[in-house]
Amino acid sequence: MHFTCPRHPDQAVWRGAEVSCSVPSHQACIRRNVCLSSKSHRMRRAPSLNIPRSKVATEAEAGDKDTALSTDHKLRPQLSSSRQTETEMQKSSFTVFGLQPSPELLSISMVYFVQGILGLARLAISFFYKDEFHLDPATVAIVTGLGAAPWVVKPVYGFLSDTVPIFGYRRRSYLIICGLLGTVSWTALATIVSTPSMAVAMVVLGSLGTACSDVVVDSIVVERSRGEPQSTAGSLQSLCWASSAVGGIASAYFSGSLVEAYGPRGVFGLTALFPLIVSLSAVFISEQPVVKSDRHKRDRLSEDNADAAESGGLLAADLLAPPELMMKRLYSQANALWGAVQQRSILLPAIFVFLWQATPSADTAMFFFQTNHLHFSAEFLGRVRLVGSIASLAGVATYNYLLKDVPLTRMFFWTAVLGTALGMTQLILITGINQRWGLSNELFVLGDSLILTVLGQVSFMPVLVLAARLCPEGVEATLFATLMSVLNGGAFAGSTFGALLTKSFGVTSEDFTNLAPLVTVCTLSSLLPLPLLKLLPQGSTTEQIRNNSEK
Repeated sequence: MHFTCPRHPDQAVWRGAEVSCSVPSHQACIRRNVCLSSKSHRMRRAPSLNIPRSKVATEAEAGDKDTALSTDHKLRPQLSSSRQTETEMQKSSFTVFGLQPSPELLSISMVYFVQGILGLARLAISFFYKDEFHLDPATVAIVTGLGAAPWVVKPVYGFLSDTVPIFGYRRRSYLIICGLLGTVSWTALATIVSTPSMAVAMVVLGSLGTACSDVVVDSIVVERSRGEPQSTAGSLQSLCWASSAVGGIASAYFSGSLVEAYGPRGVFGLTALFPLIVSLSAVFISEQPVVKSDRHKRDRLSEDNADAAESGGLLAADLLAPPELMMKRLYSQANALWGAVQQRSILLPAIFVFLWQATPSADTAMFFFQTNHLHFSAEFLGRVRLVGSIASLAGVATYNYLLKDVPLTRMFFWTAVLGTALGMTQLILITGINQRWGLSNELFVLGDSLILTVLGQVSFMPVLVLAARLCPEGVEATLFATLMSVLNGGAFAGSTFGALLTKSFGVTSEDFTNLAPLVTVCTLSSLLPLPLLKLLPQGSTTEQIRNNSEK
């Protein structure tokens, strides 16, 4: 049997167990009919050239029989078209969200799963600050907000990953480093952390690893979705969200019981294992290294530029461009981003999103009230988180099937009004009226959390839709990440305002006299952004999608 390269059919050679293209620039050995130097050069059988069967037999007599059989198996021509079709059908019988399972697909889903499962330590952190360091509610609110600070600068991670390869890779290396950062931070929290400042530093370090890995894996998903049918891209997004949701539900289910059984430090030690999954998953991400030898640079630039583009990354010419040219392109992209942000159609809605998220919250004060005054156990609070996670999925489904045709301004208005009315029900728990009605504190909190979480998720979905609608062509990914950073910055500001109000109202870990007024002020403040609804674009999600497709 003889094999040829379709680009150079007259230069095929026979080399026993190996088939290779004899073109000087393609001297790498070819196994399994694939050219390693140029993946577009598939090796194929040459029907016009026949090597007698006796040649294989001669090799068997001269060497080991098993080697000859292995050689014959490797050089066996491809299956007939009908048999090959049958094999492909058998392989495609099992799919996940309509996608063929692969090591890379599993790796991507595991990274999202880890993002969800890391919520395992969220409840432990609150108990850690409260019981280990005896911090008051206002201080806990501030340090909790600081822990989320790395999520405010997500575009920076995108710029670094796109333009600064580490050890020749733009995705793998960053995922490995992010996983190691998470493991180091949670291990330190479980062992050596002894002061509040050290605890905050380690939480910020772990949050940095999670935020950066989120940006990197999002970029991988975008690259894999590029050029694929809409159904395939949608299936990939569904798999990512489902993986994160499974991790979130699992973390909510076990978070409380683990804190009660092993304490916060024990939970931190267990959490330290999960970021290692991110580092291990990075090994199975399919990515071509950026740094190559000079000869391979020339080959790639001349022959495989299109292959690099189809793989989802930058063109080879872009990856191998001089640093000055790369900086010029970075400046051009940053300038385009700044020009987009300055447009009133983008700037004004972004201001509204920030103010919408920046309203103060009394969640930390309520946590202290529930644990120190109502004596809720960590296990019960874990159940509350589980109910909230499931309710969040219900909120997404409610919006998707019932409310996505409602204009955004109307959605924001009614969710704010209803959220304020339902948020005031916390006063029933604080004053103890629920017990007069025959409702236990636990039952009331579960029901209240269920309703408020569904409504909160319904009100949050239009924010995501609005952010996606604002992104003009050319800077979609960078501007969307910037708007998400604005969203996270608003949440950080809201946490800070809540801490200042908690301090000013004199609510401490033992004194809850002014908790009711604090909750009232924080709840009513959610109505403050409503006069700015006129800054938002009009129309529903469906109408905007239709208009964009027509353009």
